[in-house]
Formats: sequence, C-alpha cells, structure tokens
Amino acid sequence: QVQLVESGGGLVQAGGSLRLSCAASGGVFGHYAMGWFRQAPGKEREFVARLNWSANTYYAHSLKGRFTISIDNAKNTVYLQMNNLKPEDTAVYYCAASSYSDTYSEVQTTYAYWGQGTQVTVSS
Repeated sequence: QVQLVESGGGLVQAGGSLRLSCAASGGVFGHYAMGWFRQAPGKEREFVARLNWSANTYYAHSLKGRFTISIDNAKNTVYLQMNNLKPEDTAVYYCAASSYSDTYSEVQTTYAYWGQGTQVTVSS
C-alpha cells in the first residue's frame, strides 16, 4: 500500500526558508515520479515541482529559483527546499506520486497517490 507522509511545515517570517519532507512507502520509489503541489486559502491547488527517475526536475515558472526539489533514495524521501519565502507562499503543501510521463507534470489527475498535506505559513 502506497503511503506518502509530509512533514516540515510551520510558521516562518518572510525571507526565511523551510524544507519540506515527503516520506514514501509501498514501492513508490523507482516506479513513480514525485511532485509537490500547494493550495492557498480560497484558491485551487496548483503545481509546484516534480522530479522523475532520470533526475529531471520541473518547476512552476513563478517559483523557479526559490524552490528546489530533491530526493534521498536511501531514505525514500523527497524534499522541497523553499527559500526567500513570501506571504503568498502560504498554503497547504502536498506530496504526490505519478506514473505518467513528464508531459503531464502539472496535471493533478495523473497523480494517483497523495499525502495529507503540511501547512506552511509565511508572515510579513
């Protein structure tokens, strides 16, 4: 059974950094690409970043340069390093796994497994 568990969220001041973790179990690693999405209050959930098994990474255009997705295969964990955080980054951040090609990186319905989310709050 696939399970994704996010952690690392919290309250941070604008300009600060956070690193989110997504611990995966159930055979996800090596078979699925991993992505991060976020949902701000009153808004739709949106794509943040994705990493596939060729180590190719993809980012939402507006976030590239501040956010970095990475993986630790030994720990079965995917990370999202977030730097220079802004109040508009406040959201619930979700980890997800997809068996679809990178063509569908931003298509949420192609992600079969989702974590429960972790709250990130950036104060001004």
